[in-house]
Amino acid sequence: MEELKLVVDYATLGILGLMSVIAFAYGIERFFYYRSIEINHYETKNQAEAELTKNLTTISVIGSNAPYVGLLGTVSGIMVVFYEIGQSGGMEPSVVVIGLSLALKATALGLLVAIPSMMIYSACLRKVDLLMGKFEDACA
Repeated sequence: MEELKLVVDYATLGILGLMSVIAFAYGIERFFYYRSIEINHYETKNQAEAELTKNLTTISVIGSNAPYVGLLGTVSGIMVVFYEIGQSGGMEPSVVVIGLSLALKATALGLLVAIPSMMIYSACLRKVDLLMGKFEDACA
């Protein structure tokens, strides 16, 4: 059962770690792209919008799903703790509380990934709105 606990922990942490790296990498890429953009190089509004919103869907998906990945890790961890309680016929309350608190770390990490991801996404959307306004002003 100890192996299952480790698999649950490392799988959850690994997935959340990968999600955070991807979200931050795309956020940094978008930051530098928005700094260097020449909005009047685009011929159509659709072309400009497609380039400006590139990778934003991925950031949004990560931000909205990271809490669920964390919750899945927490539920899995709690199931392991309850299984151990059932197998041993009872445990010390301190052991149960420690097991449950360790399971809850996955939810906390999911939120730690989701909150900055959604902040990056919102900031990028605001920049897209400003740049699209510039494009429309230049075309008028």
